[in-house]
Amino acid sequence: MIRLLSTLMMVFALASCQAQGIKGALDKLKAKVTESDLTKEEAGKGLKEALKVGAEEAVAFLSKENGYYESVYKVLLPEEAQKVVSKLKMVPGFSNVEQELVLRINRAAELAASKATPIFVNAITQLTFQDALNILMGEQNAATNYLRSTTSGQLYAEFKPVIAASLDEVNARQYWKDAVTAYNKIPLVTKINTELDDHVANKALGGLFQLVEVKEAQIRTDVSARTSDILKKVFAKQDKR
Repeated sequence: MIRLLSTLMMVFALASCQAQGIKGALDKLKAKVTESDLTKEEAGKGLKEALKVGAEEAVAFLSKENGYYESVYKVLLPEEAQKVVSKLKMVPGFSNVEQELVLRINRAAELAASKATPIFVNAITQLTFQDALNILMGEQNAATNYLRSTTSGQLYAEFKPVIAASLDEVNARQYWKDAVTAYNKIPLVTKINTELDDHVANKALGGLFQLVEVKEAQIRTDVSARTSDILKKVFAKQDKR
């Protein structure tokens, strides 16, 4: 009987030691995971900063003089306008109509681009933790797609009147109206009444999102583009996936 009790006590002691060992190991593992993994706050803050940096850099680049005009995001004339300028090149006073129009619509896009920053920032502040996690572990353009889906409508609504005002500021709409009037007087042509506002607004926004996507890719793939500690920590998690 005494021998049996001694054996049982040894078993319980051994089990207790094993349990404590397992608990200790789990505690260490938990501490390690906590130290290395992101908190919700860090993930949200890091993604918001990445989006803000990318959006602000894109806006700053495109809103300066020649930001659109001398870049791959240059806004070209719509197809209908191409028909007009090809006919007008031989009409006195309109020999440089295409070059003049392209310059003016890009100047209008550059003036309008600066209006995008507060709209982007507002969308970024609405980012949830789940949004942030999906973006972080998503495709290379996941952040841009988030901005595109949440801001396109508002940006267009804001951009179009600004584009119209900007086109007027550089006298592009009057110049285009004069060109269309001259074109419609040419015998046998199909008369047109095409506005530039919608085309320029859409193309300007398209270029803006393309550049935001480039900036996002830089932060995702180039460690040197991660200019703060939080960016480095957040995107280090992405690097390990």
